[in-house]
Amino acid sequence: MTQIAVIPAASRGKANHGWLQSYHSFSFAEYYNPNRMHFGALRVLNDDWVAPGKGFGTHPHSNMEIISIPLEGEVAHRDSMGNEQIIRTGDVQVMSAGTGVTHSEYNYSKTQPVKFLQIWIVPNVLQATPRYDQITLRPEDRENRWQTIIAPKAEATGLWIHQDTWFALGKFEKGTTTYALQDSKNGVYMFLLNGNCSVLGHELNSRDAVTITQTDSITVSITTPGTEILLMEVPLNL
Repeated sequence: MTQIAVIPAASRGKANHGWLQSYHSFSFAEYYNPNRMHFGALRVLNDDWVAPGKGFGTHPHSNMEIISIPLEGEVAHRDSMGNEQIIRTGDVQVMSAGTGVTHSEYNYSKTQPVKFLQIWIVPNVLQATPRYDQITLRPEDRENRWQTIIAPKAEATGLWIHQDTWFALGKFEKGTTTYALQDSKNGVYMFLLNGNCSVLGHELNSRDAVTITQTDSITVSITTPGTEILLMEVPLNL
């Protein structure tokens, strides 16, 4: 039987550092909730607001797949692999930390804040060679359908990472839409970017999320035109 759990936006951890306001869906930094350590391979989902000209100074990572999705504004990225890039709204960035990498992320604007998602996925390959990739998405490819943006290497239609994981974005008008899982043994973490919808009778508002397991498809009823959803299908058994 399909299992579903709702994660209200207001129940997330909150960090306010002045220049940074971050909502944590899972335990992160000073926020610790033993019941929210991860969802399968999904380890971090941070919903960040960064003040103009501010950001995260150079720091290290290893053995983690790191995805950044700007929602408003632009992020300036620099890393020890020699990459210096601007990640704009509509772009998606992937960094495989592998054997180790240092990087920094700053708000590129000196006048406007930036909002972006930072997502970490536990890899299925350890000590991989670090790598960086970035794409610009076509908004029309997610109008009333699911636009796959991240997949395993062998099946990538957008970016790829070291894990049997699929990310999809969708922007929907009123009605219903169905997502078919790539593997029914996986779970889905569905994050409502904005708008309103319902899943299996559960009403969701902006920034609410649901976890869904033990199913091979998910039907979403869209309440508000223009509703945008990020869906992450991940393996549950690591």
